[in-house]
Amino acid sequence: MAKTTAGWVTRWPERISYGLSDAADNLVFQMMTTYLLFFYTDVYGLSASAVAILFVVARVADVAESFIIGVMIDRTHSKFGKSRPFFLWYAFPYVIFAVLTFITPDFSYGGKLAWAYFTYLGLGFLYTAVNLPITSILPTMSQNSRELTLLGVIRQFFGSLVQIIVAVFTLPLVALFGKGNQQAGFLGTIILFGIISLILILNTFIHVRERYANPNIAHQPLRSVAAMIRKNQPWIVISVSIFMYWLVTSIKNQTTIYYFKYVLGNENLVPLANGFTFTSLIGVLLIMRITGTQSKKRTMMGGILAAFVGQIVIALGVYLSNMPTLFGGIFINSIGNGIIIGLVSIMIADTIRYGVSMGVQAEGILASTDDFGVNFGLGVGGLITAGVFHISGYVANQTQNSATITMIDVNYVWIPLVIYAAMYFVMRLYDEQRILDEIKE
Repeated sequence: MAKTTAGWVTRWPERISYGLSDAADNLVFQMMTTYLLFFYTDVYGLSASAVAILFVVARVADVAESFIIGVMIDRTHSKFGKSRPFFLWYAFPYVIFAVLTFITPDFSYGGKLAWAYFTYLGLGFLYTAVNLPITSILPTMSQNSRELTLLGVIRQFFGSLVQIIVAVFTLPLVALFGKGNQQAGFLGTIILFGIISLILILNTFIHVRERYANPNIAHQPLRSVAAMIRKNQPWIVISVSIFMYWLVTSIKNQTTIYYFKYVLGNENLVPLANGFTFTSLIGVLLIMRITGTQSKKRTMMGGILAAFVGQIVIALGVYLSNMPTLFGGIFINSIGNGIIIGLVSIMIADTIRYGVSMGVQAEGILASTDDFGVNFGLGVGGLITAGVFHISGYVANQTQNSATITMIDVNYVWIPLVIYAAMYFVMRLYDEQRILDEIKE
């Protein structure tokens, strides 16, 4: 680690270890966001309506949990810092609950539903406990803006890489481990991902350090934090944008397997389609180059616009029944998504530093907006997907009626288009100049 006149600059072992923290969480998280709805309805045997209610309850709980974990971080006094010890304390329980979530006990229907509630709600809390510190620790690692951008890019590169790995290889691994038994296949896959996740989270704890903290403002009372948040307009805007991103991501990811299974009649194409999302890595890597000449706000808006254009191409592929066009749309859309998600933690770090300029260092609570947006967006997205399937008369593993086919198309094409458009106009409200005027490096 070295120090420049513009703040601390980390070395590559720490940068890589920080980035691998997001890879660790995404091994489990992507299994949950992409395949858990399918697992619950088509493998575990729960109804779409029961899953919709479960997702609502879980997301309500997660909203509270994000804030609770944020407060816990801001109230933590330890020799390891405020955020770093959470990697050590919660890594093992997180992996255990991930495995339990994909266990299929031979209970009655009510017993199965109770098991799903117990494991999924527990996993949600523990995910927040190991994921929120990734965001909250970032502004304490350096005070160099370009260094923070680099760390954010490295984090998202590894996170996006693992998202692609999970999206492409989960179903083949399920087939490999299950040999025709999807219950055994999903369990074997999550055990493998869980072991790798545990190792990587503990590696983050060992190698990452918190360096910047002002003890005079690091543990402010909640009323002071609330007063600062009300004045932190950029934080409010980025919080809304995060929610909208994860809402559209949830709806699209959860609908993908249904689209290929029931509309195209070939779920074996899912890994191929998901393979085209590798271009999100291109978007992530473009961030360093684009932000060298453009503001983060303009870069984010460019990413949203690219995702929107890609979604239009996806719509053309769907309604023209043209697979190359569909895959081309996924290709373009994923580049934009890579830019969006790659900038999220970086821009949150900026709003945390802006809060410090107002005399309140509350990285835990302000970073909780990331997990809040993730959980709330996923919850609402899961509710929308499961809800419209239930209303349209969806029946697992059967030929679907025309209403269900229509709703799958709506979920996969039109709702994401509307959300991307709304996200663009929300992001126009982000006042980046206010941050630049106050942050001193």
